[in-house]
Amino acid sequence: MNHTLLNNLFKTCKESSLYGRYITLDNLTPLITKLPSRFKSEIIGQSVLGKDIYTITLGTGPKKVLLWSQMHGNESTTTKAAFDMLNSFIEDDLSSILETCTIKLIPMLNPDGSEVYTRLNANQVDLNRDAQELTQPESRVLLDCYNAFKPDFCFNLHGQRTLFSAGETNNVATLSFLSPSADSDRSLTVARKKAMSIINAINTTLQSDLPDQIGRYDDGFNINCVGDAFQFLETPTVLFEAGHYKDDYNREEVRRFIYKSLLVGLDCIANTVVSGDDYIDYFSIPENGKLFYDIIIKNAQFDDGIKDVGVNYQERLVDKELMFVPQIVFIGDLSDFYGHKVLNANNSRIFTASNQVVFEGYENDFVNIDNVKLSLNL
Repeated sequence: MNHTLLNNLFKTCKESSLYGRYITLDNLTPLITKLPSRFKSEIIGQSVLGKDIYTITLGTGPKKVLLWSQMHGNESTTTKAAFDMLNSFIEDDLSSILETCTIKLIPMLNPDGSEVYTRLNANQVDLNRDAQELTQPESRVLLDCYNAFKPDFCFNLHGQRTLFSAGETNNVATLSFLSPSADSDRSLTVARKKAMSIINAINTTLQSDLPDQIGRYDDGFNINCVGDAFQFLETPTVLFEAGHYKDDYNREEVRRFIYKSLLVGLDCIANTVVSGDDYIDYFSIPENGKLFYDIIIKNAQFDDGIKDVGVNYQERLVDKELMFVPQIVFIGDLSDFYGHKVLNANNSRIFTASNQVVFEGYENDFVNIDNVKLSLNL
């Protein structure tokens, strides 16, 4: 699929009712209700607190692809992109995909966590560490869906923090991918190689949008993770991670890149033979580092010398509104790290609102340098 088609489709099909990072089941239910009849929507289970878990099924082809989003309730960018994708199948003749594939989407696996904007479910369990014990209803719903649908491919849709770099570089990892391991030896199974082929197709296409800003995750094996568990069951599984881009803390630009990645991945499955023979290029994608802070204030004076100050935004839900709260998380030498925003204290002291020298854990919208307020807000 070419960039012109994808960009034009996104402009036309972006779901305008979904915006920002706080996306709940209440946002999705009206969209699911108004889907055309050829899109089969059904409730396949309930969350801990009794919220409905939906699937949406479209296409008639023999290649079956299962996608799920918001397994972690605070990772919503892929959910937005998934509904942009659904709109594209409504508005455009993407028949080559829908005639070849049957797509089943779980748009929100963890509606309780999404409501309170947390990674965990209502029982404070990380569903992505529950693939074997299956202690949670949401985990059982996903596995039951997998077993009933018997997918040929899985797309596991997530979001990542702003700290990740594409390799040990000053390039933020705007998108990251992983072909999870199927065993502790990280064997290159057929399923893994096929997942790598799909990632290679996405990486090749998206590099023009994000040169050197696509990374891959470490492939250490954990059978309790859903992706690893499905790869172990020999279903090629691709982990998608929506990351940071410029000042896009609402992840509205990133949703476009995820949207394009989803359609490129589906097009690869629909219109090529995914054999895994070209897997080797996957290892040319740089492995993610953790080299970014949201803000770095360089050259601050402290009693024991000149140091740098690292600030990260803490995402907090306050009265149903997501707030980005600046917090000082590190004071020391950050010469080997990068900031999405870099400020310079020019060898001056940095003070809190109460005129104390700043300290790790301090939270406020500003600091004082030379009696001047320096905003830390977005």
